[in-house]
Amino acid sequence: MSAAAEKDVEGTVSPGPKEEVETSSPSTSSLGETFGINEKALLRKLDYRLLPPLTLLYLLSFLDRSNVGNAKLEGMTTDVGMSGDQYLTGLTLYFIGYVLFEIPCNIVLKKTTPRTWLPSLTLVWGVVATLLGVVQNYPGFLSSRFFLGVAESGLFPGVVFYLSMWYKRNEQHYRVALFFSAASLAGAFGGILAWGIAHMKGVGGYNGWRWIFILEGLLTIIVSIIAYFWVYNYPATAEFLTEEEREFIQFRLKNDNDATRDEKFTWSAVLDAFKDPKVWLYCLGFHTMSLPLYTLSLFLPTIIKDLGYSAAEAQLLTVPPYAVAFILTITVAVLSERIQRRAPFIMGSSALACIGYIILLSDHRAGVSYVGTIFAAAGIYPAVAIVLSWPANNVSGQTKRCIANALQISIGNLGAVIGTQLYRTEWSPHYFVGHGTALGYLVANIFVVGALWYVLKQENEKKEREREAQGLTAMMGDVGDVEGEFLGDKDPRWIFQL
Repeated sequence: MSAAAEKDVEGTVSPGPKEEVETSSPSTSSLGETFGINEKALLRKLDYRLLPPLTLLYLLSFLDRSNVGNAKLEGMTTDVGMSGDQYLTGLTLYFIGYVLFEIPCNIVLKKTTPRTWLPSLTLVWGVVATLLGVVQNYPGFLSSRFFLGVAESGLFPGVVFYLSMWYKRNEQHYRVALFFSAASLAGAFGGILAWGIAHMKGVGGYNGWRWIFILEGLLTIIVSIIAYFWVYNYPATAEFLTEEEREFIQFRLKNDNDATRDEKFTWSAVLDAFKDPKVWLYCLGFHTMSLPLYTLSLFLPTIIKDLGYSAAEAQLLTVPPYAVAFILTITVAVLSERIQRRAPFIMGSSALACIGYIILLSDHRAGVSYVGTIFAAAGIYPAVAIVLSWPANNVSGQTKRCIANALQISIGNLGAVIGTQLYRTEWSPHYFVGHGTALGYLVANIFVVGALWYVLKQENEKKEREREAQGLTAMMGDVGDVEGEFLGDKDPRWIFQL
């Protein structure tokens, strides 16, 4: 490509924060023409190759962690010989393992490759999930839940970082939302599968709940083996790309974010993530969502059953809330991407979930309370999808973003640790403590996200003043050939997405 063409490209990918939606598309289109590549067709190709395996892995991850709620309805606690409080302790141990190992797992990912690491994690948790179906005592249940959390801890933060190495900043959010939508699909499929598998009661001398773990765990193991051939590494080595497509992807990323920079792992970058107040606000943003998210996914079958439905009816009635959540997660992601705003959609979705918990707390008629669960799910899942994709859009360089993603989920899932103790048997059927705490967390989320919105807006305005003083051009990235040292998200040329 000629120097003049390169200069023209660089000039068109440097929009101000208010212009990024309108100016980014024409610039990338002209860039595609320069390389002789249809960019939209290439993005579809990336989506078809990258998203299906990742989404399937996360669907299985969420299925294997939340199917314990379905198993409980089929007699698991009685067969294993544990009390309600002991069951809750097992749920808590899962998240302790999850929280402790998320950052180490992302460090391992940075030092290895996605094709090796992500399928290996899936294989390990598939084995553990299968073994949950043959536990005979309470210690076996506790150890299985803990190591399931350890094995699953690296998937979500790893995938969020992985996608940031393939897509431009304004393309990542929608893909992360599609990926996360697998969580709501897992809830819907989980209810249907549990209802069907429970009919295997007596097969092989096992109760139906054991077959829920065994069959779903074996499915995970099979998919993990396929994933070694289905998951790709990074654009420079992906086999399904032509040489021209690799060059085009590298160039478009170079002019948008830090994905193509040859950044070595450093502990100073890890420390930088811990020292950035915005990273902690991202963490609080997910923390205030994780408690409602996981209490709903783990206890929804029990909540519905305690409204007066049978176990079989409760398994099937978990499907509609998750189906509505899936539709809204995709819809809100599309709208957020088009408007290029994150905070208002998170706050609006959290407010919708608040309505659901207000209904659950105020009206105890079975039908009305069930509608409350639909509102809760419809608000929680879209909000979580955007919260989790936000730091991937805004944090730069690579190691800092990798650690920020893992830290967000680690701190966030401490909310889930708390939440696992809030739906005790003695508080059924109305669960005032659980519903009330979830409502309080959602209100707190609205305030935290509002505060982060304000901080990012203030920093963008500060950066604008610095650019004017130094004669710099506002841009979303353009970090490939910038003059002087690029300072990551501290650089005055880096614009935060609000």
